[in-house]
Amino acid sequence: MLEYNPLHCWPSSDELPDSDDTPVDNELQDLIPGLLKAMLALLWSERWDWFFGVDMGIYYDPDQPPIIPDGFVSIGVPRLIDEELRLSYVLWEENVVPIFVLEVVSKKYRGEYSTKKQKYADLGVLFYAVYSSKRRRKPRLEVYRLVNGTYELLQGNPVWLPEIGLGIGSYRGAYQGITREWLYWYDELGQRLLTPEERIVEAERRSQTLAQRLRDLGIDPDTLT
Repeated sequence: MLEYNPLHCWPSSDELPDSDDTPVDNELQDLIPGLLKAMLALLWSERWDWFFGVDMGIYYDPDQPPIIPDGFVSIGVPRLIDEELRLSYVLWEENVVPIFVLEVVSKKYRGEYSTKKQKYADLGVLFYAVYSSKRRRKPRLEVYRLVNGTYELLQGNPVWLPEIGLGIGSYRGAYQGITREWLYWYDELGQRLLTPEERIVEAERRSQTLAQRLRDLGIDPDTLT
């Protein structure tokens, strides 16, 4: 008897549009999730069971347009599909709902605190973060956890995300030569983790310190192999 599975009839990621051709209207919508992705690539460099999407469509229904967060994390999926990489994130192919979604508010609100938030709750996204640099009286970064189908606001900066094993928070720092408030990953003790740029600077500083110690001992570090 032929076994029928409707999912087999749904379009694949190769057939679905990989973009809605709508450009972001705020550079931060690219830079902020881009920084988080770059940090994660170093922190989880030896892991191949995760994926971080930036401005990538998440397809949840073949009859509906994708929802496109500024950034999202999935755990328990292949980091790479093949050398062409992912065109989009198709739930009926991946079989894993993203565990974390980030929205960066653009020049005007687009449902980040209402309709988009509800959509992510309906999909079962465990953690939802929304960042707005324009906020003054309320926290610019809000992180929610899904509890019984409803998002509950988590307190603190940074906020620890136990199922991910990292915290997320805001801090004034420098990235690509731009000094402002950015979002960073944190460890369980609340210590901010270094960005790739900061790791390079720290490595150079340590190298210079070691070279000076060798010189103080009468050893020319340039002669060492």
